[in-house]
Amino acid sequence: MHASHGISVQVANDALADPARVAIDPDYNSRTGRSVRIIGYLMLAQGIVTVIALSDGGVDYGVNGWLANEKDQRIYREAEVHGQD
Repeated sequence: MHASHGISVQVANDALADPARVAIDPDYNSRTGRSVRIIGYLMLAQGIVTVIALSDGGVDYGVNGWLANEKDQRIYREAEVHGQD
């Protein structure tokens, strides 16, 4: 994950721990419909991060992550305003 987009596993885990995170299931860009897009706030960087997760055999795996694009930032902020998860 870090090599492709500069997001470490620790950064992804911090964003996933955000109580105000937004989960989009399935991910709107998923070809298979199996991945989940999770958008969360990262305190240390004071930024919003997108993490793509996949569940396999009851275990969740973070498969990719990056600093959120404008669309995901908007989704996160709108959910925050409306109190949605």
